[in-house]
Amino acid sequence: MKKFKISRIRSLSVRSCTSGIPIIGVTAIVLFALFTPINSTAQPHEYHIAKSGNDKSVGLSNSPFRTISAAAQIAMPGDTITVHEGIYRERVTPRNGGSNNLNRILYRAAPGEKVIIKGSEIVTNWKKVKGSVWKAEIPNTTFKDYNPYSDLLTGDWLDKKGMEHHTGEVFLNGESLYEKSSLKDVFTSEPYPDSRDKEASIYTWYSEVDTQNTTIWANFQKFDPNKELVEINARESCFYPEKTGVDYITVRGFIMDQAATQWAAPTAEQIGLIGTHWSKGWIIEDNFISNSKAVGITLGKDRATGQNVWLNNPIKDGATHYNEVIFKALNIGWSKEKIGSHLVRNNVIFDCGQAGIVGSLGAVFSEIYNNHIYDIWTKRTFEGAELAGIKIHAAIDMLIKNNRVHNAGRGIWVDWMAQGTRITGNLLYDNTIQDLFTEMNHGPCLMDNNICLSETSLRDWSEGGAFVHNLFMGRVEIGKVLDRSSPYHLPHSTKLAGLRNINLGDNRFFNNIFVKPEIATLGTEENVVTFYGLDGYKIAEFENVANGNIYYNNAKPAEKETDFIETQAWKPVIALEEKGDEVYLKMDWDTSIFNSITTPVTTKRLGTTIISEAIFENPDGMPYLFDLDFQGNKRNLEKPLPGPFENIKEGIGTYKVW
Repeated sequence: MKKFKISRIRSLSVRSCTSGIPIIGVTAIVLFALFTPINSTAQPHEYHIAKSGNDKSVGLSNSPFRTISAAAQIAMPGDTITVHEGIYRERVTPRNGGSNNLNRILYRAAPGEKVIIKGSEIVTNWKKVKGSVWKAEIPNTTFKDYNPYSDLLTGDWLDKKGMEHHTGEVFLNGESLYEKSSLKDVFTSEPYPDSRDKEASIYTWYSEVDTQNTTIWANFQKFDPNKELVEINARESCFYPEKTGVDYITVRGFIMDQAATQWAAPTAEQIGLIGTHWSKGWIIEDNFISNSKAVGITLGKDRATGQNVWLNNPIKDGATHYNEVIFKALNIGWSKEKIGSHLVRNNVIFDCGQAGIVGSLGAVFSEIYNNHIYDIWTKRTFEGAELAGIKIHAAIDMLIKNNRVHNAGRGIWVDWMAQGTRITGNLLYDNTIQDLFTEMNHGPCLMDNNICLSETSLRDWSEGGAFVHNLFMGRVEIGKVLDRSSPYHLPHSTKLAGLRNINLGDNRFFNNIFVKPEIATLGTEENVVTFYGLDGYKIAEFENVANGNIYYNNAKPAEKETDFIETQAWKPVIALEEKGDEVYLKMDWDTSIFNSITTPVTTKRLGTTIISEAIFENPDGMPYLFDLDFQGNKRNLEKPLPGPFENIKEGIGTYKVW
């Protein structure tokens, strides 16, 4: 059994505990006032945090604070907070942000040191009840003002699947157990049929809360919990500001784990294990983020513009509610000047119940790249319309690039107002719903050089897209959306230009590879047409343009497509191999690909979208260039090969893709 082993590296669990979030000592505040002039010319400080420290100290390298929170209350623009090795069980709530992109507040793990921030506490007082079921009583004072075992998971577009879920979790050696709705179910602990890891689903828990204590029963199977590391969620986040507008913060190099996050609907404040909370200019980089009840990283909206408004007023439909939220956001200044422009890069995100990264309105003008996101929504005890490795509402002028997303339900999902955004060079596989989903967008939205290997490569419920040099190994699903309307914007802006429903089409498909797999299945969802290739787009209101694509094994071209190659008998071998942190794609090529009739793709060739009347270009107004392939190799600018690779030879080749 691979789960629940102390030696499992990625859980990064160590027996250590610091309870609560201490309040800064009066001495520290007085000393800070003595040594720090409160004016615009104050010199930057570097505060140090260490497990041997004291929050009544001054936070210098030879007299460090004990908690990150102590420094987070006094750090000012230009300051650095360096955290030294250890486990810090606290929620970091930064009071201040930087003043601009060059005058940030930097939170960093000390170089070369393992720094873990946990939203959990250790429980050691387990008593055997019967068989493999144990019980622990935890004083409610452990949870301060937030008890995850009385807080129910709730929100718009959440499907609880017939059971109430709490935001709390129980962890055995770094792995979360499955919540049950009764003590009886904990004793029986039948495998959960929908789980992606049925063996793990027999490890279960149930809780009750009274005025004094929280009692948790757990089925640890063969393990004695008093001899293992058992933790429970105690905080709703690991790093998240209480107020909005805490701008220009960098968070670098931490391991952040185990937070009791709430369901992050697009119509609610989105609290992640780490989140920006309606701010501007954050950099979240080089972190390991795991075990969030809902979402790992949130780039989301505030609470004032709406808090689960559909749940509170079900008479109106959800789409109407969300459009009202958008207008409220515009009224309080939703714009490039105030919100977004974040960088989320080089993070590893896994074991989250809802999504790896989400952002409703607050992710505009941001870049998300080089992240490894996996094992998302694996328990499947609840579900809903917000599940994905990356799920963005209002992806305006965003770059989503070079991410590896797998076992995440959906890979990348841009929903409502994706305009001026480029999704490029992503590796997507083992996603059971879709790899790419574009919903309620009027374009321009560019998807190029992506490798999509799951059963469904693309779900297109949008208009005005461009698909260039992709490899689509799975089926395509399309559907008109006539019962709701979404906004479109002035170019490179949040300002609204209009609203419209989705009649499909106005897409460009240039130089892609479509493969029908050996075992092919078509969906049966109502009002959704599924197919391999492009021939199903006959239902679209607006005509697509397709050129230079290649179709293998009975994948079919578009009805009026030109200059395509259809090789019905060729069944290419496509296999993915993971070797440690590296991933290789093995694929064989026949001679037909070298006879492709392709034309280089340019901004001019992509043209103007029909509804939004905008052109395909970079956020700075510069034209798109398609001069590099997935691996960064130079493309033939006169006759590029279809698909994501330019340097290929006939026969079987192996390509490093991560």
